Amino acid sequence: MVSKQKILIVDDDENIAELISLYLTKECFDTMMVYDGEEALTAFDTYQPNLILLDLMLPGIDGYQVCREIRTRSSVPIIMLSAKGEVFDKVLGLELGADDYIIKPFDSKELVARVKAVLRRFQNGSKSESSSSNKGKCVEYPGIVINLTNYSVIVDGKNVEMPPKELELLYFLAASPNQVFTREQLLDQIWGYEYIGDTRTVDVHIKRIREKVKDHGGWNLSTVWGIGYKFEVK
Repeated sequence: MVSKQKILIVDDDENIAELISLYLTKECFDTMMVYDGEEALTAFDTYQPNLILLDLMLPGIDGYQVCREIRTRSSVPIIMLSAKGEVFDKVLGLELGADDYIIKPFDSKELVARVKAVLRRFQNGSKSESSSSNKGKCVEYPGIVINLTNYSVIVDGKNVEMPPKELELLYFLAASPNQVFTREQLLDQIWGYEYIGDTRTVDVHIKRIREKVKDHGGWNLSTVWGIGYKFEVK
């Protein structure tokens, strides 16, 4: 018998949490509901969910802090739920390591579809990593080493601190030198879903990467006007 996938629902509104649980239970998921940040961190260790639905506005420890803490020890998929629809809030959540961001109020069918899509992407990625674990995921050019296995970027021998999504974006571009990617392609590849929102998310991440990684004589992160970006190797 195949065990059900477990979804941890974190929302201080018990009615919303119960409604989400009902949607997911009908789709044969196992669910657990908690109502604040501290409970979420405890439940994460005991329940060991396959995915977390995480509200941002929580009493005590907010959703951003919960996401940050979980990301220090796990890559479990996290979908943030929020009434905040501003680009800044989305970008911050995604930079902290969330895999998706859903704005309240949401459609039940969309919520379930997003959960399934994120789980599918995560599981496919895990299989790929397992099959290529001996090869590792690392690209190297003069003066820079981008390692996706241990999430590190070394520039001129010095470690550069970089949030997960910035590093993944830089790695993806550098792994396909001189290939141009549209913003939509990058959103789909890095965040793992058909992003419904502002493509400025990619622009913000590129800007922050450029602040940390300066152009080199042999390569640079280039803007292809009207299209997107590429990691140009000369």
